[in-house]
Amino acid sequence: MNICIVGTGYVGLVSAACFAEMGNIVTCVDVNPEVIESLRQGKIHIFEPGLEEMVRRNAQEGRLVFTTDLAEGMQDSLFVFCCVGTPESKDGSADLQYVQQVARDVGSLMTDYTIIVDKSTVPVGTADSVRALVQEELDKRGVHIEFDVVSNPEFLKEGDAVNDFMKPDRVIVGTDNVRTAELLKTLYAPYARNREKLIVMGVRSAEMTKYAANCMLATKISFINEIANICERVGADVREVRHGIGADHRIGYQFIYPGMGYGGSCFPKDVKALIGTARSNGYEPQLLSSVDDVNDRQKIVLADKIEAYFANQGGVSGKTLALWGLAFKANTDDMREAPALELIRKLTAAGMRVRAFDPVAGSNAKALLAGNPLVEICSEQYEATHGAHALAVVTEWNQFRNPDFVKIKANLSAPILFDGRNLYSPGLMAAEGFAYFCIGR
Repeated sequence: MNICIVGTGYVGLVSAACFAEMGNIVTCVDVNPEVIESLRQGKIHIFEPGLEEMVRRNAQEGRLVFTTDLAEGMQDSLFVFCCVGTPESKDGSADLQYVQQVARDVGSLMTDYTIIVDKSTVPVGTADSVRALVQEELDKRGVHIEFDVVSNPEFLKEGDAVNDFMKPDRVIVGTDNVRTAELLKTLYAPYARNREKLIVMGVRSAEMTKYAANCMLATKISFINEIANICERVGADVREVRHGIGADHRIGYQFIYPGMGYGGSCFPKDVKALIGTARSNGYEPQLLSSVDDVNDRQKIVLADKIEAYFANQGGVSGKTLALWGLAFKANTDDMREAPALELIRKLTAAGMRVRAFDPVAGSNAKALLAGNPLVEICSEQYEATHGAHALAVVTEWNQFRNPDFVKIKANLSAPILFDGRNLYSPGLMAAEGFAYFCIGR
């Protein structure tokens, strides 16, 4: 099939490469000519394991094309996937200006039957507004062209997005058109060879499913962090508690890892967006509001521990913290809503210096923190520890899981380690001679 993907960000580029991988002809459209030129050269502008090789291979074999011209992208394309960003507005709602512009542009250029697929995360009711905008453009042109608008939300995890797309748990399609549903079933058939994965529902239900899924996962994270904070105060060990509750198949072990809260481009934005949707429809979402509040508090819990430790030593001002991990999670360079940023903000505001290292997100962090003179981004993980008064681990990169504790101890001015991801055993840390502080233990 011929497919047009509008937007070459995280969702758009992964979708394009994976559709092309199955033999489809895919044209990616983006308004940024520098991004398009880079993609034509086989270089991608986001970090995602396995993606660059897939993009390069399919481009070389002629199945993946990049352009800034939407008309070129739509030519002969049955499907137009809208994968543009929906950033958070000041009031927490989703900003739909880019989605709306794509709708207008498609309506002004469409020449034949087209299925417009909203893959961006959008509030309930967006497909209806997209349909109205496309129709408005067709009416301006004085033409009658059949089209359909479908909700097909993405469920990609950063760091494992290619695998998620190629082997999905489910494919949600929101449409009331039987023919459109069958066409999408054909498109997604190669990704569902061992069982039926396509779930067809109403458009608004599909839009809601995306938000409900992300908010459920965010709720599990805030729940276990709340439990961890209680554990610390009553002398329980949250890792043992997690094992005890996770054994219940109704709960499971996924997304109940205590830490420094969730970040990234999805959970924070989507929780706030659904809160906004509920309030705009006359309902106060108390649970979701609490999930959001708990997460905001959890992002600074490690900073609070660090300040408390140094309180009777003259405070953190003038001291240096070595920090491992800047991205909001491992296997990505995404710094959006990263807990490390809140920790750095709080500690540097109190006068503490931070020497940070991340194996992938260093350059992004350097750009974001360029205005903070108390922050230094290091190019090697042990370099960050030289002369520091303590080490804080904030992102669970594999290379941090079994480090050289002898070297760390030698480099630090004192053997103090703050573990925001519970990577290490308190027993091991005690044996290594470290003062060790973690989450919920």
